[in-house]
Amino acid sequence: MDTNIEFQNRIDLSQLQQAALQIKTELGKIIIGKEDTIDLLIVALLSGGHVLLEGVPGVAKTLMAKLLAKTIASGFSRIQFTPDLMPSDILGTSVFNMNQSEFEFKPGPIFSNIILIDEINRSPAKTQAALFEVMEERQITIEGKVFNMEAPFMVLATQNPIDHEGTYRLPEAQLDRFLFKLILDYPTLEEETAIITRFHELRNVIDLNSIQSFINQAALQEYQNAVNQIHLEPNLIKYIAEIVNATRNSGDIFIGASPRASLAILNASKAYAAIQNRDFVTPDDIQYVAKPVLNHRIILSAEKEMEGFSQTDIINNLIEHIEVPR
Repeated sequence: MDTNIEFQNRIDLSQLQQAALQIKTELGKIIIGKEDTIDLLIVALLSGGHVLLEGVPGVAKTLMAKLLAKTIASGFSRIQFTPDLMPSDILGTSVFNMNQSEFEFKPGPIFSNIILIDEINRSPAKTQAALFEVMEERQITIEGKVFNMEAPFMVLATQNPIDHEGTYRLPEAQLDRFLFKLILDYPTLEEETAIITRFHELRNVIDLNSIQSFINQAALQEYQNAVNQIHLEPNLIKYIAEIVNATRNSGDIFIGASPRASLAILNASKAYAAIQNRDFVTPDDIQYVAKPVLNHRIILSAEKEMEGFSQTDIINNLIEHIEVPR
């Protein structure tokens, strides 16, 4: 069988693929390894989803988010979540204007395009709840008035593992609003050696100005529109539904994923196909994105948690037992 068959795309994805490769190149100037994480960040950007980055301190969660935002020529803001942060510190507040003798709304830092939220689980539920509406509906309602967010709008949040002191568990409703939860592990020995070497050569100075902003808002909107046109066979739509439905009927899972997870897999698999320069989705695309889509949307049974199983273990097992469409 000839494995070198070239498919003629019905959608021109050349510029989109080139942009994805350029993002990888720019981040690769500073980030060592993490290729899969970078791919999934690009997928989230192209499918208009939010990303939660989880890992112990020092594994480049914040740096990676900052570098991705730097490649986009759009608004950027960073919010450091702390225990005393109030919802108005994020959304904005009304201030009395002495000249006009009326209250004037002053937008908060959430009014931007790429939002980096550092240590999102350092703030209590009241502050986290301020993100519910804006993450899902791209709008904020304050004092009866609706403020729409300008496209693109993407939240990149970081958090330390929940068992670290001084953190608050994110509500399930908020977790469900993230397209992906990406878990950053420690680097391998070879990667850590390369990290030390690079920082030694850079004299411990990370020059963010070396990262080029080459994607403007209009181009990003064009790429996102192209992703929406990626072809998906009906049997693959059913395959997505079967994967998500399996999470609701497994004895290993206490709470399964909602239809929002199905839509997330749909959109993410299209974006992943696009950066592979394909205008159609394959079962491999679905399997690849299903794990980061589902790992924060399911709650394991008490028995499986006590036995030391992770969400990824259970998801892998479910996928292995579902027949792959041909």
